[in-house]
Amino acid sequence: MTKISLAAHPFLLGFDQLERLAERAAKGAEGYPPYNIEHQGPDGFRITLAVAGFSEEDLALTLEDRQLVVRGRQTEPEEERVFLHRGIASRAFQRSFVLADGVEVVAAKLENGLLNIDLRRSTPETVVQTIPISRK
Repeated sequence: MTKISLAAHPFLLGFDQLERLAERAAKGAEGYPPYNIEHQGPDGFRITLAVAGFSEEDLALTLEDRQLVVRGRQTEPEEERVFLHRGIASRAFQRSFVLADGVEVVAAKLENGLLNIDLRRSTPETVVQTIPISRK
């Protein structure tokens, strides 16, 4: 069976990256850690991840090719601890978010076990470009 691509349509020239972005966004749809995405104001967004037990040193945020990646890895404490019940997840995680063109990370703050990542969409100036037609 042949896979029909959205980007194969003749009116959608150069949109083949859109399909790759959708595939990247679908990957890593794991449920840990839980998160919220809020719309703030006309051009703002906030991603909030529940990272109880993680410190700033245990978390890493990277932005590469419009993909925001949040990684968490807790270091094991030096002392031996004996748990009678262990219900608080402390496993390593990686959560990815694909950002649209023009969306930039403004700030990240860890507060009360919640990692808040503030994003802002910048409004690009519309540019009209005249293309000269040359003769042979």
